[in-house]
Amino acid sequence: MGSILDRFYRAFIAEERYLAYIEGLKVTIEISFFAILIGVLIGVVIAVVKVSSPKYQGKGLGKILLTVAEKICSLYVTIIRGTPVMLQLLIIYNLIFTSRDANEIVTAIICFGINSGAYVSEIVRAGIESIDKGQMEAGRTLGFNYVQTMGYIVMPQAVRNILPALGNEFISLIKETSVASVIAVSDIMKNAQYVGSATYDILPPLVIAAGVYLVMVIGLSKGLEVFGRRLGQSDRN
Repeated sequence: MGSILDRFYRAFIAEERYLAYIEGLKVTIEISFFAILIGVLIGVVIAVVKVSSPKYQGKGLGKILLTVAEKICSLYVTIIRGTPVMLQLLIIYNLIFTSRDANEIVTAIICFGINSGAYVSEIVRAGIESIDKGQMEAGRTLGFNYVQTMGYIVMPQAVRNILPALGNEFISLIKETSVASVIAVSDIMKNAQYVGSATYDILPPLVIAAGVYLVMVIGLSKGLEVFGRRLGQSDRN
């Protein structure tokens, strides 16, 4: 038992190595936060395009552009959801950010944002389609055009339906960011590997990193449960 405690002491306490985990945690949260913002922005745009294209009643150039945009969005979602996130990260890093001055954290944020956008788009699309079609018709009878009806009536209701799913996507994204260590991002995983290299004992740092991820996920899951209950209570009230 003393030997095990000593290994974990050297991996976490000795030489203030706990600071490495704290710094890695900050980077992980930074990447996850900004990536989900990018993902939500991309996802909303794609979802609106995919939902609106079949319903668009106009003709001419507008119809052609919307149809082409819908095809591009569908291709994007298929490619992103059909390929591993690590492969996407390596492609973006080696194909786009080839400069020596490239910021690995920015690269990771963009990659995970693009990846998350594909999944968020399906969440948002399902949320929009869950709203009764009569809501759109009611908006049109009030004199709103399609965009106004979508923005003022449909989307606010859809947001309430998709918030729990978006929370779960954020949790998944936090865990997926662990692969960012392959491009030398100093997140929790990479810093745990650094500690393991310094102590010549990789297992305790990895267990500590797993514990950090577990605490984050459990905390967010509990937060989502509380939020979901309060949201349900507000709906009943």
